[in-house]
This record gives sequence, structure tokens and C-alpha cells, in this order.
Amino acid sequence: MALALQTFSTVKDANTALKAAGTRYLGGGTLVVRATNEGDVSLSSFVRSTEPSLSTIAVSGGKVRLGASVTMAAIARHPDLAPLANAARAVGGPAIRNMATVGGNLFAPAPYGDFTVALLALDATVSTDDSEMPIEEFLTNRDGSRAVVTSVAFALPPHNGFRFLKVSRVKPKGISVLSIAAVLEQAADGTVSLARIALGCMADRPMRARAAEKALLGSTLTKDGIAPALAAVGEGTSPITDPIASAWYRNEVLQVHLGRLLLGQIAGMETKA
Repeated sequence: MALALQTFSTVKDANTALKAAGTRYLGGGTLVVRATNEGDVSLSSFVRSTEPSLSTIAVSGGKVRLGASVTMAAIARHPDLAPLANAARAVGGPAIRNMATVGGNLFAPAPYGDFTVALLALDATVSTDDSEMPIEEFLTNRDGSRAVVTSVAFALPPHNGFRFLKVSRVKPKGISVLSIAAVLEQAADGTVSLARIALGCMADRPMRARAAEKALLGSTLTKDGIAPALAAVGEGTSPITDPIASAWYRNEVLQVHLGRLLLGQIAGMETKA
């Protein structure tokens, strides 16, 4: 069966077209086109929009807004987004990063969606044509969403306040065993005053490690100081099992890799499982 491609100059018109049965929004196409090539017959038409704002990166006053069509490659090379470069480069190889978009990554099921893990730790907001919501709320309800995501927004983290790690079996572009992102702020005495930790592959979509965050507050980033957070990080998780790793294995290595991330022992953005 042939697939139609409908292109609209505005998101509003694209949203209207998506009300028809058998339609799916096309961003970079790294997931939906592959699904079609692998035999998904539920689709009859792709819908896309060329509205310029979808491809815009805006950085001003410590705030960032990324259009939904912005690619991982564009983020990785943007001089004002250096803290996020490693998270963007964690998405596939160069060819995939040239196509994969911010909006598409928000819908990627585990073990994909590494950049969304970073956005969750950054406490981003997600905008559609007619609403704006916290990213955690968006992720909870994304399966039933038919609205086109237009952008994500967040505050740039403080210097050295953002950490990201992707764990895979194959470097440099292996699928995730797990991914971890953390935003940390420390008081003058070195204790943690703010902690947001997000996990990938520890549920069917990125999730916050709230018990670990709570345990980390008031602690120091030392082996003894982070021990309670490591003990709590598995609370509420439901890791996936796939050909890359079992749920048991992901649970076993989570504490190890979070510990390395919090102690600053990660030299690069990706490490082998």
C-alpha cells in the first residue's frame, strides 16, 4: 500500500490533518519510517509542517527554546548548548543525528529517547499548538496524544551542574542499556541543595528518580555521602527487558553507573556496560 505525504506550512493545518484515521506526524522519521518499512500497515499518510519556528533554536537570558524539528546534530554543534552536546551525541550515529529531532525523541520508546532523559532532568516544558505542560506530565500522557509538539523550553543548568551518561554495549552508537541525566546544585559548604535525576530504560519511558533525589539533598558528593541515594535509586523503577539487556541486569548496574556519574568519574558521555 502506498503512503501519502502531506506537507503544511503551519502547525495548525497539520494538526487538523492528523485528525484523519491512519495519519502520523513525520519529524525526522527515524522511528516512524522504520516501523513502516518493517511492516506497520496502520498508516496511510504522513503529515508534516514546514513552519519555520519548528526549526529554531533560541537562547536568551539563560533560557533555551528548541523547536520540535531541531535535530540532534544542530544541538551538538550549537555553541550556547555545550552542556547538552553529549546528550545529543548519544542519539545514534552521525546519519541518525542529522535526522533525529527533539519532538520525535519525546515519543521514542525505551531503549531509545536518550535526549528526552536529559530534558526530564532539566525540568523542561513541552509546548503544542494550544498548550504547554511540564515534560513529566507530557510523558505520562504521550501515548494518547495527537497534538503536534512545537517546542521544548528549559533553563540552562549552572556551570558543571549538568551530567549525562549513556551506558551501552557497543561504542560509539550502541543502543542504551540505560541512560542517566542529573542536574545538581551545591551550597557553599559543598552539600547538595538541588538534585534532579532522570533515568532511561528503567521504565517504558524516561522517569525521575525521586527517592534518590530526596536522599541526595544535604549530602556531599562523596562515596559515603551518595550511598543513601544509590540505595534508593531503584525505588519505583520497572526496567525493560530487551535483546540488549534484561531487567535484572539493568537493576544490577544502575547503582554502579549512578555512583560514577555523581562522583564525576565519567570521562565521556558513553560507557560500556
